[in-house]
Amino acid sequence: MKMNFKYIFSAVVVSVMATACIGDLDTTPLDDRTVTSESAYGAEEAGYVQGLTKVYAQFASNNTKDLIVDDGGSSELIRTFWSTQEITTDACKVGWGNDSWAQDLNRNTWTAQHNHMIYSVYVRTLQGVAYANEYLRQTEDSRLELRGVSDDLKAKIAGFRAETRFLRAYFYWMALDTFGSVPFSTENSPFGGGYNPPQASRADIFNFCVEELEALAAEGSDMPAAQANYPRADKGSCLGLLARLYINGKVYTGTESNAAGKTWSQLAKDTCERIYGLGKYSICPDYAALFRGDNGENVQARNEFLFAVAYDGIKTKSYGGTTFLTLASTASDDCGKQPWRLNGVNGGWGGIRVPYEYVEKYFAPTDIDYTYDPGYATTTQELYTRNNGYKVADKRGSMFYILKREQSMKDHLYDFLYGWTCLKFNSVPHDKTIEEYASVAGTATNADVDFPMIRLGEIHLIYAEACMTAGGSAAEQIKALADRAGIKAETNVTIDWLVAERARELMWEGHRRTDLVRYGKYTSKDFLWPYKGGDDYAGKGLDATRNLFAIPATERASNPDLKQNPGYEE
Repeated sequence: MKMNFKYIFSAVVVSVMATACIGDLDTTPLDDRTVTSESAYGAEEAGYVQGLTKVYAQFASNNTKDLIVDDGGSSELIRTFWSTQEITTDACKVGWGNDSWAQDLNRNTWTAQHNHMIYSVYVRTLQGVAYANEYLRQTEDSRLELRGVSDDLKAKIAGFRAETRFLRAYFYWMALDTFGSVPFSTENSPFGGGYNPPQASRADIFNFCVEELEALAAEGSDMPAAQANYPRADKGSCLGLLARLYINGKVYTGTESNAAGKTWSQLAKDTCERIYGLGKYSICPDYAALFRGDNGENVQARNEFLFAVAYDGIKTKSYGGTTFLTLASTASDDCGKQPWRLNGVNGGWGGIRVPYEYVEKYFAPTDIDYTYDPGYATTTQELYTRNNGYKVADKRGSMFYILKREQSMKDHLYDFLYGWTCLKFNSVPHDKTIEEYASVAGTATNADVDFPMIRLGEIHLIYAEACMTAGGSAAEQIKALADRAGIKAETNVTIDWLVAERARELMWEGHRRTDLVRYGKYTSKDFLWPYKGGDDYAGKGLDATRNLFAIPATERASNPDLKQNPGYEE
């Protein structure tokens, strides 16, 4: 019988929130305060599914007992990683001025001292690695034999182990991208008793991830086939993350090619073509549907996802993920104190919005009307086309909301009504109008939107970038994205076009910082955005050391062997 993993995940998220602590990492990925690993796993499938699900749940855990944070929102990995990727760039600013972490990310002024978001990314990613390692220890052949696990279940567990190895690689990717060199361990490493894993170089962790993903994606591996069981990882997920690693290979290794002399661009290109060869993925014809409340059930949206984190508004309540992206994008008094008419969720935190400069640069809105009042009784079509208060040629630009806002954030960084809000993540199902969904939305407190971790739109743009230097044509892929957006396809692919197109296509999906670093734009004095580098609205260049975050001082205090990233004094 095929299990509904989304709802198993929902149940275990609750368990994670209640039981996860750092001490658990040395024993079992279940609640070992009340059970042993042998009784938790046993000889039946349920224990192994629950253990695997807890590894998946590290993306969405709101637990605060194992982190030094103020609230659950600062503990959830999707939200915290997203914050380091988007708020620190031209794509987003956050209005919670009383939070020191927000001030640091807005202005790129973080230090090694405690910043809730940066610290949480560091701890959560490495916790995820530790949980994965422990699951792999608990599912070794010798342990399965001792528990009397059947041959049929052993075969299933082999697939579970492959998924776990992918998840470990994903956690390591997040860590190496943000911090560079981090502690490294596998299921074969010593653990417990105060053991501190040695710090590995960024290049070494990159190479480990590449080797793991290549093995998992290979024909005959135990990794489930592409699109085998959404939203769980599969061979398509492995290839998608591999393509992302390869396109960033020069940044992560400092070299132009791998040990065999093959360039990172060529490897990225080859990997994208392997994804296309699977024949399992397709571009969703409606861009907005990718981010609506039923995207996990909508086959057309789901067929674009190579990997996603599932959220359910009832079963997986979270202060992070897509609930954060829907609620923080609106204010409680939007639409005449009916914000659910915008985002399908009853509430508005008034936290995150987009600088006008970003919207103008990449979406070129016209006929902007900041004062237009739609009467707070708009239809879905009015809200997301013309009556947003502006016009755009690119359909992807209809995600913004400006009514009753002010244009510039100058001198108003911490006033939510300045700048544009983004309604990209929206809990209203793709096939329902706001009016049809109003009775549900009016009582909803959490979003139903699954978060796309890897999707085909990103792969198309990786392919276009790789073809620039590796040769070949991405005209078909570029046209597919352009046709969906309702614009003319670009024929001259340049770095500047990629910077802009990724800003449009992957808006607020957690890619922006990584992209700008790869293109040499993140610290550049020639690529500025509001408040970059300090209090000056015009922005200024950053020291190159800002391409990485500081390893949190608290972690170095607990492990003095950790070497701090250059440029950060404690």
